[in-house]
Amino acid sequence: MEGNILAINGGAKVKTTPFGTGQRFGLEEAKELLEALEQNTLFYHFGHKVKQFLQDFNNLYQVKHSVATSSGTAALHVALGAAGVTAGDEVITSPITDQGTVVGILYQNAIPVFADLDPHSYTMTATSIEEKITAKTKAIIVVHLAGNPCDMDPIMELAKKYNIKVVEDCAQSYLTTYKGRLTGTIGDYGCFSTNDFKHISTGDGGMVTVNSGNESDYFTTHAFADKNYRRQEDAVMKDIEYLAPNYRMTELQGAVGIAQLKKLNWICTRRNELGERLKQGIATIKGINPMKITNEGWCSYWFYMLTLNLEQLTCSREEFSEALAEEGIPNQPGYIPKVLYAQPIFQKKQAYLNNHYPFNLGAYDYSIGSCPNAESILETAIRLNINEFYTDQDVEDMIAAINKVASFHSKSIS
Repeated sequence: MEGNILAINGGAKVKTTPFGTGQRFGLEEAKELLEALEQNTLFYHFGHKVKQFLQDFNNLYQVKHSVATSSGTAALHVALGAAGVTAGDEVITSPITDQGTVVGILYQNAIPVFADLDPHSYTMTATSIEEKITAKTKAIIVVHLAGNPCDMDPIMELAKKYNIKVVEDCAQSYLTTYKGRLTGTIGDYGCFSTNDFKHISTGDGGMVTVNSGNESDYFTTHAFADKNYRRQEDAVMKDIEYLAPNYRMTELQGAVGIAQLKKLNWICTRRNELGERLKQGIATIKGINPMKITNEGWCSYWFYMLTLNLEQLTCSREEFSEALAEEGIPNQPGYIPKVLYAQPIFQKKQAYLNNHYPFNLGAYDYSIGSCPNAESILETAIRLNINEFYTDQDVEDMIAAINKVASFHSKSIS
């Protein structure tokens, strides 16, 4: 029948209407920006917008202290610096994440060590992390990929056992919860991004939560984001004891952030509704492995990623992706092209041009096959967009198209 013929083979497309869209920024942001300009200063310490943004964020997350940064990458670096990560230390993290997760590790002249992932939730596990712990391990950066929380209780128990700091990479997990607790408030530090491709945007920017509640920890973290200058109230101390970067957020970013935060609950709630419907709709399709949400977790779906059971299908992952696109469903084969340790920076062990430091401080193995689950995920994954402006029908069309392509390529039972 015509309806069963794939669009790539000349059949009718499943998705014939445009996906829902909307305006991310409006008069609310413009009003805050105008007020920022009228202050006659755009420096965070003299203005009021960054301070208000952080206060609003702290209230939302029910934390006492947070620090604003220039990006999510900067936020992670600040957390590591505040945690005391230094030359020769090892930091365990995920092989499926943005490069920004490891930049701060290497800037501290520490060494990234990669732990394998759960094959269905794409998150780090306490078991895989413990296998990588050595006497040099100083911290763990857990990555809550796509808004899906890691199973944090066993990880925190592990950290306590080995006296290791835990930094949560929450760039993709705004308002995500684990057993009722917000990600970013469970570890020692929570790191967020307001890059333009996240739940909320200030163009670029980020925040670090300081979860000890200790004022001295907050002062250390705050200073590390500002060249180790200690700006508290009207006093500024510039006696520098050790190196720290300049990762300050501007008043313009803070102003936009104030307005964006007011929309965050709706954004995440809507994404959760759409993501859960998509997960439910593809749960029984042969050849499709839905994204598994961590037990007692609530996902804010920065994107949706499924994997293919290629043994049950007659096509490759690339062929499936192309066929799905022809049905009117934009998608991406995989999330990143390859696991982080397959990148030249690790294969050549070259953090700095023509230099092997800090990799030459130990025997580090980044060979292909090191994290087999992670590699398999990227070889079989299909990444789908989720957007708060999508309609219910958009998601139904996504489900129908996935079902159509999978059914066409389903291997018959002999």
